[in-house]
Amino acid sequence: MSAVEPLEVEPRPGVRRVAVVLFNLGGPDSLKAVRPFLFNLFNDPAIIGLPGPARMALAATISTLRAKGAKKNYALMGGASPLLRETRAQARELGARFSEAQVDVRVFIAMRYWRPTTAAAAKAVAGFEPDEVILLPLYPHFSASTTASSMKAWAEAYRGPGDVRTVCCYPDDKGLVAAHAGLIEKTWEEAGRPANVKILFSAHGLPEKAIAGGDPYQWQIERTAAAVADRLQEGPCRELNWQVCYQSRVGPLKWIGPPTPEAIEAAAHEGLGVLISPIAFVSEHVETLVELDRDYAELAEHAGVPHYLRVPALGVEPAFMDGLAGLIAHALARPEGIESGCGGRICPQNFGQCPAKAVAAPARLQDATP
Repeated sequence: MSAVEPLEVEPRPGVRRVAVVLFNLGGPDSLKAVRPFLFNLFNDPAIIGLPGPARMALAATISTLRAKGAKKNYALMGGASPLLRETRAQARELGARFSEAQVDVRVFIAMRYWRPTTAAAAKAVAGFEPDEVILLPLYPHFSASTTASSMKAWAEAYRGPGDVRTVCCYPDDKGLVAAHAGLIEKTWEEAGRPANVKILFSAHGLPEKAIAGGDPYQWQIERTAAAVADRLQEGPCRELNWQVCYQSRVGPLKWIGPPTPEAIEAAAHEGLGVLISPIAFVSEHVETLVELDRDYAELAEHAGVPHYLRVPALGVEPAFMDGLAGLIAHALARPEGIESGCGGRICPQNFGQCPAKAVAAPARLQDATP
């Protein structure tokens, strides 16, 4: 019923014990942690696919070069990332939804690149001695660089009991879609319902070669955006046009697009305002609070965009929390293994990186709640 960190739980005797593990990226908890956080990030083989010694050397160089600029960005957020604070809030809300359940549900947090680490979370879960373990990424869209990396780290760290069920993705979960649509409508209405505004669904980008290699991330992002747009047709934003775009490009490789800055400039040339929805992010962090709220806002102003509106990340929106609770309930009702939020596999077969093998059942199981 609670969100816990290492070795702070005692099981309820005689009750079925369920450990829910929330995967997330993590973020530095102080300015001193910025460089080691960046090192952990770039030392991940899922991020830089070089042999160990070469990867470590490159990660050390990159983290050193980027630390100064990154510290300035985190200083704007009070000297630390808010990601853990927001993930803890999500874990508390999620655990509370099972307070009346006939099972002992405990929610744990496993951050990939900072504390609480995956190893620490695995130790805490093992101490809880669960009957079932539900791995639930706070990345709604599967990617080899996020969910798969967290899954691998967990498999290497966890040696405790329990049947393990993994929710690999949930790009069109009913709660996820409803929460995004609700926040878009709220943001637009609070701004006075400005006319001639274009919705930009902005997601973190990936190199094109990752998609060509079978990563379903872009396909799933577009699936979410289309589902949210369909939902918006039922409300006051039905007349607004929309577009998917991608942010946070780094390095020399060609990335999927269009880039969010180019989408903003294109809207300016058309005389349109923009309403940016961070479609891939469920928590506020550096890419929303700095990149969207400062960098892209300044770009929009200089480009002459008449309205620049930014939709909040999902946080603890009730519809999103209800959706996650539904995913947990459905995972408990199926055999152990890896499936999408609606059961089985939703990705087309050409996406070889998808970890789910079976084709999804036709029923939309994610529409239910526990």
